[in-house]
Amino acid sequence: MAPGLIERLAAIVGPAHVLADPRDTVSFATDWRKRYVGKPLAVVRAATTAEVAAVVALCAETRTAVVPQGGNTGLCGGATPDASGKQVIVSLSRMHRVRALDPINNTITVEAGCVLANLQRAADEADRLFPLSLAAEGSCEIGGNLSTNAGGVQVLRYGNTRDLVLGLEVVLPSGEVWEGLRGLRKDNTGYDLKQLFVGAEGTLGIITAAVLKLFPKPRAQATAVAALRTPRDALRLLEHVQAHCGDRLTAFELFSAICLALVRKHFNVPAPFEAAHPQYVLLELSDTHAGDGLAALMESTLGEAIEAGIALDAVISTSGAQAKQLWTLRENVSEAQAAEGPNIKHDISIPISRIGEFIAATDARLAAAFPGVRMVTFGHVGDGNLHYNVAHPEGGDEAAFLARMAEVNRVVHDSVAGFGGSISAEHGLGQYKRDEILRYKSPVEMELMRRIKRTLDPLGIMNPGKVL
Repeated sequence: MAPGLIERLAAIVGPAHVLADPRDTVSFATDWRKRYVGKPLAVVRAATTAEVAAVVALCAETRTAVVPQGGNTGLCGGATPDASGKQVIVSLSRMHRVRALDPINNTITVEAGCVLANLQRAADEADRLFPLSLAAEGSCEIGGNLSTNAGGVQVLRYGNTRDLVLGLEVVLPSGEVWEGLRGLRKDNTGYDLKQLFVGAEGTLGIITAAVLKLFPKPRAQATAVAALRTPRDALRLLEHVQAHCGDRLTAFELFSAICLALVRKHFNVPAPFEAAHPQYVLLELSDTHAGDGLAALMESTLGEAIEAGIALDAVISTSGAQAKQLWTLRENVSEAQAAEGPNIKHDISIPISRIGEFIAATDARLAAAFPGVRMVTFGHVGDGNLHYNVAHPEGGDEAAFLARMAEVNRVVHDSVAGFGGSISAEHGLGQYKRDEILRYKSPVEMELMRRIKRTLDPLGIMNPGKVL
């Protein structure tokens, strides 16, 4: 460490915004799942792009590693420093302004530290919709969402975070600022540089602001839960609903009987049906036209699905309160899992048409290798993203099962690869899957990524040990 580095950092952002005492840095140094705990040299809480640029330039001068951090809600350790005590966390949480909102251009320009729920609220107040929606939206920040290319429940209609960004402002590893805050849908003037930084997890630079797409605000919504026999029937239902409802279909979320049982056990919520069923789908339609037409469309569409033997039963919300209650069945799965105990998690994507085959084949492989395991499978089946989680056998030795995590991961990830999928759909690689990805990406692809990294970050100071 260069002499006087903390003092020089304090001169940039102010002494109150450089945290070096471990008692002050512990929350920044621990990841969301408490899987990784690091030891930073300091946490620097910058308030402007100019401050971020000056901090990064100083770190480049002193060859000090930089770990960008937003709301610290990531699930793969991508924003956690190592234990060396030599890395500087640059927190973007003080950069939370909405810089501009253009309702005619349907864009909003926000700083990286803007909490997702606040961004959604700003759009709503302008009679617009910002569609990115996920469980951590009350605490995650848009810079982190961009850096991990977050997904969520409305990707089916609106796309991933990558699809919602038009322009970026980025502090490069040299401390230079790329000012690319353009609200253009068409800009065919060379390489699309912004897409290098979306999903790069802070390894190529620090996103400090973004121009994001807005959409017309929905005036009507219809929410339902359908009961099904198998995940294959979920795909039949998806095809049926898309044929009848088109792009009104906003969400299509699969969860199994085990998921529902865990939610009911830990949250004491009522069951949607009198009888239990093997699989469930929560689906939502939305439209910019107000009125009862959407509810009628949902009713007729699901009625035809039941008559055709695709679905076993369905319940359709008749009020906003009931719709919210139906959503809790899906949204509380992760927390119910956590309350039940540790499990081995997988955030994967599979070609939509092969999801049923994948679940059947992989369930069978795991059951043969680890008798009695419980599959807690749920996710955004409408876009191919499954949270395919494996819990220890009921009454079994939890610690002994978790000790076999690498074996479980190998079975799941090899199956994902065999079905043409990806081992990370919306959570990123971070440090959790950094080594695992080497097994599934080609040497050519990995070398291309390394070349980009070396070109933009020749000193290797930007979030080292993550992704690559």
